[in-house]
Amino acid sequence: MVNRIVVLFLAVNILVWFPACKNQLDKIKTSGDTELIYKKGMEYYDKEEWADAQSLFELVLSNYRGKKESEVLYYKYAYTHYYLQNYLMAAYYFKSAANLFSTGEYKEESEYMAAYSNYKMSPDYKLDQTETLKAIDGFQAFINTFPQSTRVADCNKLIDELRNKLAKKELAEGTLYYNIRQFQSAISTFTNLLNDYPDITDREYIRFMIVKASYLWAENSIIFKQEERYKITVDRYEEFVNKYPKSKYLKDARLYYRNSKLKLKEIRS
Repeated sequence: MVNRIVVLFLAVNILVWFPACKNQLDKIKTSGDTELIYKKGMEYYDKEEWADAQSLFELVLSNYRGKKESEVLYYKYAYTHYYLQNYLMAAYYFKSAANLFSTGEYKEESEYMAAYSNYKMSPDYKLDQTETLKAIDGFQAFINTFPQSTRVADCNKLIDELRNKLAKKELAEGTLYYNIRQFQSAISTFTNLLNDYPDITDREYIRFMIVKASYLWAENSIIFKQEERYKITVDRYEEFVNKYPKSKYLKDARLYYRNSKLKLKEIRS
């Protein structure tokens, strides 16, 4: 019984308190007092009430343009978007803050947070990677602009993470081409993958797949194209075995090599 009374008391207080708070916020918004709106916006921000702070900041952004308070106002406004997980708008406003206040106190952090907001939007590797590329460009620009920053190590780490995601996407694309028997496209994608991502961990497997796809490409080609393409398979095998003489894929790769040599012998005879 006591617990029910306590719960009822709390519920009544919340019902009374919530409209009062909203009325107070509405009164601030409609007061027309720029300084009050600015002050209260900062108070809401300090209390981590991001949505209320944002709604007040929006009302006075233009009023403080050109004034000393403008930089911190714009900077915190960008952060309200970030904390509310509206990363698209956060990236936009952090970048705008960095450009508007190019010699300001928050220039470095704004540039970093613009890139980091794009990083937060980077999706699963299977999806479109536009935001991933934006984040990489942003982090690299930050490194170039602030080479002595303590954030450079984090930027490099995040760039590596994002590049691994791009590499994973490209590997999946190459595998898809292989699975649908588009062997030439698979070879091209795998080759580009090796060139674009020299540190990729799956290099041995990718080089084996180039050998395999090259053999199947030759085997499924019209007669007068086969000799050239079996030669390519032989060359790709030799590259593979020179780099990975003890590879776990060596047995299968050698089979494609031997069959290619036999096919070449038949074609030439």
